[in-house]
Amino acid sequence: MAKSTIYSALDLRDGFYQILMRESDIPLTALSTPSGMLWEWLVMPQGLKNTPAIFNRCVTHLLRSLRDFAPSYFDDGFVHSRDASQI
Repeated sequence: MAKSTIYSALDLRDGFYQILMRESDIPLTALSTPSGMLWEWLVMPQGLKNTPAIFNRCVTHLLRSLRDFAPSYFDDGFVHSRDASQI
């Protein structure tokens, strides 16, 4: 990044919600309301102990071929290049 002149910062919006829950784990996220309704998360909710690690593993895997010029940190991505022709 030191020799780069163009930098971009990216934020993945609602990134956790892009990861589907494993079918067997869905009941573990169940909530019941006072009216008797049952809600279950079908996608990865925020607040679970392993959610950040799982999300980071997915992003790192998806961007592995770009890691030389597009490192990631959880739901933030950074793209850098020496000049506009590299973008």
